[in-house]
Amino acid sequence: MQSLSDSAQATPHTVPAPKAQPAAAAQGAVRGSAAYRRITLALFCSGFATFSLLYCVQPLLPAFAREFHVGAAGASLALSLSTALLALSIALAGIVSERYGRKELMLASMALAACCNLLAAVAPNWHMLLAARALEGFALGGVPAVAMAYLAEEIDPSGLGFSMGLYVGGNAFGGMMGRVAMSLMAESFGWRGAMLAIGIFDLALAAAFMLLLPASRNFVRNGAMKLGAHFALWKSHLAHGRLPLVFCIGALAMGIFATSYNYAGFRLMGAPFSLSATATGMIFSAYLFGIVSSSWAGALADRFGRAPLVAAGIAISCAGLFLTCMPVLALVILGIVLLTIGFFTTHSAASSWVGRMATTGKGHAASLYLLAYYLGGSVLGSVGGWFWEHSGWNAVAGFMLLQVMLAGWLAWKLWRPGRA
Repeated sequence: MQSLSDSAQATPHTVPAPKAQPAAAAQGAVRGSAAYRRITLALFCSGFATFSLLYCVQPLLPAFAREFHVGAAGASLALSLSTALLALSIALAGIVSERYGRKELMLASMALAACCNLLAAVAPNWHMLLAARALEGFALGGVPAVAMAYLAEEIDPSGLGFSMGLYVGGNAFGGMMGRVAMSLMAESFGWRGAMLAIGIFDLALAAAFMLLLPASRNFVRNGAMKLGAHFALWKSHLAHGRLPLVFCIGALAMGIFATSYNYAGFRLMGAPFSLSATATGMIFSAYLFGIVSSSWAGALADRFGRAPLVAAGIAISCAGLFLTCMPVLALVILGIVLLTIGFFTTHSAASSWVGRMATTGKGHAASLYLLAYYLGGSVLGSVGGWFWEHSGWNAVAGFMLLQVMLAGWLAWKLWRPGRA
């Protein structure tokens, strides 16, 4: 009967207190830790660099048309080629990251895209500029798909929503600065000097990203993975009971956002408002609300769940949509702000939802979400132009309302009882 521990033998008449059960081990970097701060800051930098590079040419399209003697549609190729190739490269990025790693691919993508922007700035002719911009868009595909997968793998689920919200906030800030700051710099230094400046700045962000982001801890490279295995993962995600609904919500949210920003300028420059092009261009400052709302939505999603935040984002977008139809300028601007908040709330919650739902192949799930997201923006944003040309803003708003209603129905299907 001498099987008691030494401590028990020292106090033979005392019953040892039961040991406290250890808390569940964290599955990644915990919010508040040094690793968590480094990851969120590095991914904020990557989001800023990606979207400042992608959208920096949008305010320069009139300058391109004048200098290279192309029409408005031809000038828009400097942006549309980049976004089209970005959408195509997202799926390939997931395959490459499985072989070479998440951090390595994101770093290479940021550095290559920034260099392409420098080449576009010194391009001697229009075709060389388009070639550089096309390559830039293809290179950028390595960042957004892999960033979502990295966060889902390396951040503890309890803090994933907040970190994803900060990443989306970096996207918003980069998208805004790529438009607003570029137009201001171009007035002082010309469009070539402005593109050189943003290329150099984003190269510096790539260096900061390299120093800040920790190496993957929960990801194992799989260089032997065959193409059929990648297709099997994509197929499994598409056969998932809930993931395809999130993909569709992402596509519709981006479609609503792209349509509103594509044609809000035409509405504000026309009667009854007749704003100048410079004043109209300041609508991109509404992205500031996107930065705040994406972080806010991410933190609330961690606390209350993704479905309520997706539904809230859709409802906010719907309210903003109705305000844009009012004949009062202040209400129209408020409507654009609400559309921006609604979009970033929905996107932040939905994108983090993908990482939570996908138990395997998180990079492949993220690539499918972003493929739907960018295709939704490209296709639905372009279709909205037909409504504008034929019936004006109210028709555009009606088209967006259909998208809002469909997104709301999909959110209800995800939220309803029994689909946990």
